[in-house]
Amino acid sequence: MSATVVVEDAASADDIAAVQIGLRDFNVRVIGDPDEVPVTIFLRDEAGALVGGLLGHIKWRWLFVSKLWIGGSHRGKGHGLELMNAAEDFARSKNCIGSYLDTFEYQARPFYEKIGYAVFGTLEDYPPSNRQFFLSKRF
Repeated sequence: MSATVVVEDAASADDIAAVQIGLRDFNVRVIGDPDEVPVTIFLRDEAGALVGGLLGHIKWRWLFVSKLWIGGSHRGKGHGLELMNAAEDFARSKNCIGSYLDTFEYQARPFYEKIGYAVFGTLEDYPPSNRQFFLSKRF
């Protein structure tokens, strides 16, 4: 039976889910269940308004920090470190062995290196004329 490659601009949710489920099932058979846990940590002001946060997930005993954001007037006050420490503490409580993330060269690479992360990869010209760095830290 033959198959045809088709580029689809508006893929159905069912087709996208089928690919995700197919890959997840294959991975689970080969390396085990990822035991995925979402990580959502927020920074709120006195009124309860959201002024920053960290988003990520834990899979296969590694924390992935996908987003770290601090609102303008709250930057430079140590909140980034507080959010990272909270995420790492949570990951350690889940028996994680490390953390990884990515950042663009105009963002926070020095901050991450200061708290123990090391570059393990660089993607040149992403976006064009810039670089994306991939960093990790073992606990």
